[in-house]
This record gives sequence, structure tokens and C-alpha cells, in this order.
Amino acid sequence: MADTLEFNEIYQEVKGSMNDGRLRLSRQGVIFKNSKTGKVDNIQASELAEGVWRRVALGHGLKLLTKNGHVYKYDGFRESEFDKLSDFFKAHYCLELAEKDLCVKGWNWGTVRFGGQLLSFDIGEQPVFEIPLSNVSQCTTGKNEVTLEFHQNDDAEVSLMEVRFYVPPTQEDGVDPVEAFAQNVLSKADVIQATGDAICIFRELQCLTPRGRYDIRIYPTFLHLHGKTFDYKIPYTTVLRLFLLPHKDQRQMFFVISLDPPIKQGQTRYHFLILLFSKDEDISLTLNMNEEEVEKRFEGRLTKNMSGSLYEMVSRVMKALVNRKITVPGNFQGHSGAQCITCSYKASSGLLYPLERGFIYVHKPPVHIRFDEISFVNFARGTTTTRSFDFEIETKQGTQYTFSSIEREEYGKLFDFVNAKKLNIKNRGLKEGMKQSYDEYADSDEDQHDAYLERMKEEGKIREENANDSSDGSGEETDSSFNPGEEDDDVAEEFDSNASASSSSGDGDSDREDKKPAKKAKIVKDRKPRKKQPESKKGKDPNAPKRPMSAYMLWLNASREKIKSDHPGISITDLSKKAGELWKAMSKEKKEEWDRKAEDARRDYEKAMKEYNVGSKADSHRGERSKKKKKKQEKQVKGKGDKKGTISKSSSSKSLAKGMSDSFKSKEFVSSDESSSAESKKEDSEEEGAASPPPSSEDSASGSD
Repeated sequence: MADTLEFNEIYQEVKGSMNDGRLRLSRQGVIFKNSKTGKVDNIQASELAEGVWRRVALGHGLKLLTKNGHVYKYDGFRESEFDKLSDFFKAHYCLELAEKDLCVKGWNWGTVRFGGQLLSFDIGEQPVFEIPLSNVSQCTTGKNEVTLEFHQNDDAEVSLMEVRFYVPPTQEDGVDPVEAFAQNVLSKADVIQATGDAICIFRELQCLTPRGRYDIRIYPTFLHLHGKTFDYKIPYTTVLRLFLLPHKDQRQMFFVISLDPPIKQGQTRYHFLILLFSKDEDISLTLNMNEEEVEKRFEGRLTKNMSGSLYEMVSRVMKALVNRKITVPGNFQGHSGAQCITCSYKASSGLLYPLERGFIYVHKPPVHIRFDEISFVNFARGTTTTRSFDFEIETKQGTQYTFSSIEREEYGKLFDFVNAKKLNIKNRGLKEGMKQSYDEYADSDEDQHDAYLERMKEEGKIREENANDSSDGSGEETDSSFNPGEEDDDVAEEFDSNASASSSSGDGDSDREDKKPAKKAKIVKDRKPRKKQPESKKGKDPNAPKRPMSAYMLWLNASREKIKSDHPGISITDLSKKAGELWKAMSKEKKEEWDRKAEDARRDYEKAMKEYNVGSKADSHRGERSKKKKKKQEKQVKGKGDKKGTISKSSSSKSLAKGMSDSFKSKEFVSSDESSSAESKKEDSEEEGAASPPPSSEDSASGSD
């Protein structure tokens, strides 16, 4: 018998939604990998308590119960696979795969049994339906009645939102069956109740998605985002991944929390929670727990009193509570030394981070693409300009992501990164040795080492070594570690438009790519005169009236000197901020005074524009008439000039013949001086004829005679 069994296109039921994935059964246990999220469920063989085979809507299903009460359901099996699965369970798990059919009598009266995470409604020994208690969002009681409310399923067109159970009264004293029913449900339900005090609170954090400033309250089982308009409660069980990403300016940090299912606001779904921090912000944090509780709960990962950068404290607390590793950028380094690439996605500019196991784009909309779901990537020429290129990613599900407007200097770095990760590149084909070495059932978050932990250790060492150094010195040190001259050889070969400057020692691909930029340079050269054509349209008339200023700008111009005198040495930016505060605090009556002045200025501007437009129209008409008149005169002069030219030519030839007949000289007696003087006289006569006014009709008649 085979040691493993693998099944494709198996569906796992999680919170009412069916997630597609792959299932593998081995001696060690059962592994299911979700195709959509990449999340892996690993059930050890020693934890399995029961296996049930039954007929379901999608064919046949397998229900697994563990010793700690968890239930896993997998659908999509064929009936013929029962014997193979039954033998495998007997041989490797020492379990009997029981067949249990659901009751289809249609009765609405039965017995409720609570087992682990399931509520089972049975008629006799056969179950009618089962409700995973983790789907329950609220449980309320009434007289002889219990109402269960469920989480909304976004993937389904129709969702079950409420079920009511009638509980008959019993004769037992001291036990209320309705309360007992509700307590059994609430003990396993996914009901978020903000009972007790928060472990810690982070005030006024800047959040990019959803946008705004939020207070984050950390509770033992969930995260509470409290804003001015909206509140969100996020259970830690819905957190898939944590990312800590440095901004390209090296002064800010992104902290990204990936969620499944997402948080909802109306029809909007937020799959990512993105926080933005400044590296300069520090905080001293005290947990609302005693030291023994902190040590018992977090096992040294957190302490009661902590201090450091704000982003470090938030990421450290989240890592300890969610119990997931923090993903940071790997070894990739762009042309400018940053660990990200500036690009555009769906008409919004953002940053693309190549990670060790995928790509993530922040921030609008956020996108996370794992390497194991990528079919191929493609480098395409930019559609709008030759100084950039597009990076396209197509997944195995057929979804295509296009990241455009990437600077061409980043091409060499990104190409080397994709090549090193053995991703398929379109039009190059699958070369030998380029097959992806990813385990299809490995979790995309499982790394052999904790990159975040290593980075924190390195930063700690740098702080200790440079404790006495200034911040300027440390900045110079980090900048000097990037040497563009050594790392950008490929970029020069790929995109250098000067063929002589590029290296001639390369393979056929580089030679072929060297020829392409020459065409690009030619295109840019041809396009330059086109940009200069509409200069006359863009130029503004200096005589045109100036636009009127707003009420605020009028007040600011009048009050600028006063603000400077009240705050000597104030900078321009601080002056603008101060002026905004003063304007905001100004009374309504004073603002109305400046509004009236702005309205008067607007009227004057409109009046001046009307006069200007009338004058410009008259000028344009006069200009058109003068142009037409000038063209007409040029045509007349040209026609008369051609006529005069023919007349002068014929007259000159006749005079030459006449002169030759009057005084003939042999060729040997004509000196060079005489010939040159004759030629100069001839030229002078022609010039005089061209400059003289056209002859009258009488002259032309006599000349022809």
C-alpha cells in the first residue's frame, strides 16, 4: 500500500464557505493547503479521533474529529475512493472509517447534541444537520427559545443568517434548559465581547487601509480598532500574515496585517490592514498584566515594561499575540539601494516588495502574490515611454497583475531576482534546471530562519557599536554600503542607448537586447520636435488679467508680516501651519469681511476678462486680415518676378549678340582681366534688372520688337 494519498480539487468547509485546495494523507498525518490563501492545515496522525464518510452536496465528504474537539470537513470525493481511504485509515491511523448518512425525513423535532465545535441536530441516531459553533456571531435567549445568528459569508450568493430553536420546559429543578443551551453555544461560539481591560492601547495610529487615525486596543483574543467614524473588531484567528516593510525614503515603516475573512464596511472589504509609522517615533509601553501573567502567557516574548520605536513595539506585540512570524524583505536591493520598486498598479502609484516567497504591493489596492501560485512572469516594454517597463505576473488561476512605469534601471536587479527564484519567464520557455523547487504542501510563511528576528539582532548590534556616533555618521555608513558602480553592470548592458559604451562581452541575449535601446533612442529623438510645436498655445499672454485670490490668500498676504513679527525666525512651512490655525479659529464675522473682498476681486476680474476677450478678438481679426493681404502681395510679386526674369534673360542674350557683332575679337587676344570684368558687368546688369521695377507694357513691346 502507498504511504501517501493525494487528492486535487478538494473543498474544505470553513465558516460556511467552501475553499478549494489540495489534500494529502501520509503516515504522519493529514495536510490540506488552501489554493486561495496558501494557508496549511496540518493534523497529526496521533490527534485523529474519528473519521466519518458520508454523502454530501458535492459528492462524498470526509469528516475528521480530533481529540481536542476540532472538526475538519473535506468534500469533493468520488464514491469509488471510499475503499482506498478506508484501507489507508486502517493501516496508518488505526481508525475505522465509518459510513453515516444524513437523515432526510424532513422532521423538525429532534435532539440537539454538543460535540466539540459542532452542534448536531439528530433524529434518532442520524444527524439532520450540523452547525459549526465557530460560525455563530451572537446567541440570544427568550422564553423557551434560543436564537443563533451567524457571520455573513461574502463568497455565497445566499447566506444563512439566523436559526431559532424551541426548547420545551423540563421538570428538573434548578436547571434552566434555555440557559444551558445558550451556555453550550457561547462556550464555543466566535462571539467577540470586549469584557475586561485591554492589555495595552496604542493611540492615534495612522492607518492607510482603512484610511484614518485609529486607537488600537489589544485584547487577549482580538484587536479593536477605534476610530472617529468606524470601529472594527478583528479576531486573531482571522490574521493570516504579518509584514514589516521599510518605506523607500528610509524614514517610514509599513506594518501590514493580512486578514481572511476581511473586515467589512458596507460593500467594501479590507483584506489588508496597513499602518504607517515614522522611524523617529518612540514609545514606552506598560502591559496591563502583572509580571507572572506576562511570563506565563508570552514565555519571554514580551515583558511588562518595554520601550523603543513605535513600529517595533506594535509588531512585537502582534507577533506574540497572533503567534505568527513577521515577513520582511529578503536580499533584494534595487538600483537606488532600497528594498522595493516604485511602480503603478491600476492607475495608482505604490511600492512593490520582492520577498523571499512572494511579492507584495502597497498600498492601493494592496496585493500579495505567493511564488507557488505564479504561472509565469513577463517583462514588457512600457506603453507610454521608453524610460520604463512593465512587470506582468500571471497566476495559475489565470489572474493577471500588471505593475507598470518601473524605471528601466531596476530591470537588471528585478530580472536577476526572478531568475534566482526560478520563476518561469514568458517567451523564454522552461529551461532545464528552472523548475520551481517549492513544496506544494509547504506553508508560504514557514522559513528555515526567522528573517525578522535576525534583522532585530543586527539592528541591536549596530546600535551598541554606534552608540556614541552621531546620526549623520550612521546615515553615511548605510549609504556607503550600496555601490552602484559594481552592481549595475547588467543595467548598463540592457538599457544603454550608446552601443559603444556597453560591454561587448556577452551572450546572444545581451547582444540582441543591446540593439533594442538604439531604436528607443531614435524614437525619443524623433518625438522631440513634436513637443515644441504647441509652445505658442501654452504660453500665457502677459497682458491678460490675473486671477483673483481667495479670501484666505487675501488675508494671508495682509497678515504675513504680522505673523512673522509675532513668531521671529519661523520657517515657511511652520508659517503656513500657523496661518491655517489662525484662519480656522477666526470668527465668522471676520471671515465674511474677507469673503466680501474676494467677491469684489472676482467681479473686477470678470469685468477685466470681458474687456480683454473683446480686445483679443479684434486683434485676431486684424491679424487674419493682414495675413491674407500679405499672402496676396507675395503671390503678385512672385508672378511679376518670374515674368521679369524671362524678359531680362532674352534682352541680355540679344545685347550680347549685338556686342559680339560690333567688335569681334579672337580668342587668343582676349585677356583674362577683360573676361572677368565682362562677367562682373554682366552680373551687375542682371542684379540691376532684378532690383528695378517691372517694365511697362510699352517697354516690353519695344523690347520684343
